[in-house]
Amino acid sequence: MERRSFIAGSAGLAAAAASITAAAQTAPTLNWRLGSSFPKALDTIYGGADEFARIVSQLTEGRFKITVGAPGEFAPALGNFEAVQKGTLQMAHTAGYYFLNVNKALAFDTTLPFGMTQRQHNAWVYQGGGMELLRELFAQYNMVNFPMGNTGAQMGGWYNKEIRSLEDVKGLRIRIPGFGGEIWKRLGAEPVGLPGGEIVKAIKDKKIDAAEWVGPYDDNKLGLPEVARFYFYPAWWEPSAALSLYVNRAAFDGLPQVYKEAVKVATESVNQWMMAAYDSRNPAAFKQMVGSGTRLQLFPNSLMIAAYRNALQIYDAESKANPAFAKIYAPWRKYRAEINEWHKTAEVAMSNFMGNWKAEG
Repeated sequence: MERRSFIAGSAGLAAAAASITAAAQTAPTLNWRLGSSFPKALDTIYGGADEFARIVSQLTEGRFKITVGAPGEFAPALGNFEAVQKGTLQMAHTAGYYFLNVNKALAFDTTLPFGMTQRQHNAWVYQGGGMELLRELFAQYNMVNFPMGNTGAQMGGWYNKEIRSLEDVKGLRIRIPGFGGEIWKRLGAEPVGLPGGEIVKAIKDKKIDAAEWVGPYDDNKLGLPEVARFYFYPAWWEPSAALSLYVNRAAFDGLPQVYKEAVKVATESVNQWMMAAYDSRNPAAFKQMVGSGTRLQLFPNSLMIAAYRNALQIYDAESKANPAFAKIYAPWRKYRAEINEWHKTAEVAMSNFMGNWKAEG
């Protein structure tokens, strides 16, 4: 399917698109800026913002134009949140867990270690009450949030030494954001916060020993297989990673209703497009990596168990200290338990069978 026809893949989106285009013919011309937190070379994760801007322009027949800027063009990669909050930038495409220094509850907009898969997160946001909780949280920061993409389950990153036990974690300098970094620190590692575009150089300069990013397709484009030997899995800290569009509240409120609808439709389309793109692009990249000598390894069970226990302790402590976190955590945890019970019955059982099946002949 061509990118330009993607929005027509859903009858509901197509109908909404036709209605928006008709109404936009009398709306004013606007030019907005959108700051991305992701390197331009990554055509999927950065490309989500480009796809969003293209769809909005198409829906409004060019009347609502959005210019996408890479990190540093409008704001630093980790400065987009503040720029949108203050109104110096109308929009940003980024991830809430980059901004735990603002409020750790923002992690729910992206992911938590041992949290939900992409499908589960979407279900929670769109049908399980998650959107209402997140909108209330982002209103505190003068923003309106929209889900806009997901990487799916990620890989556990690239390492220049093997992790065979918890003892091997001690002193490990690893690039990792959010609660994942807190857990690695409890396990004995030294987490480092870096934008994606700085990871490869940091490994080359031996400022870090390991780094997690996304998965085979993006990791390959970033150049990680060239600077580290071991590729571990799974990323227990990112069973999925939802990305979002953040819009300045005052700017959004001032939009004509038809443009608000265009933003909603475009973000929903990109949310579907990005996951489909990763699912299509990762298999070939993964096969190429494994075939070219990358050392694929599973995290030891002792590390997984220790990480899970520390995650629960961190969430309990944060709930006691942070009312905003507690308000979301309780219903989020309940939803996760219920949907996991269902998914393990049908989804996981079927996936495990197909993954273990050895075709005859």
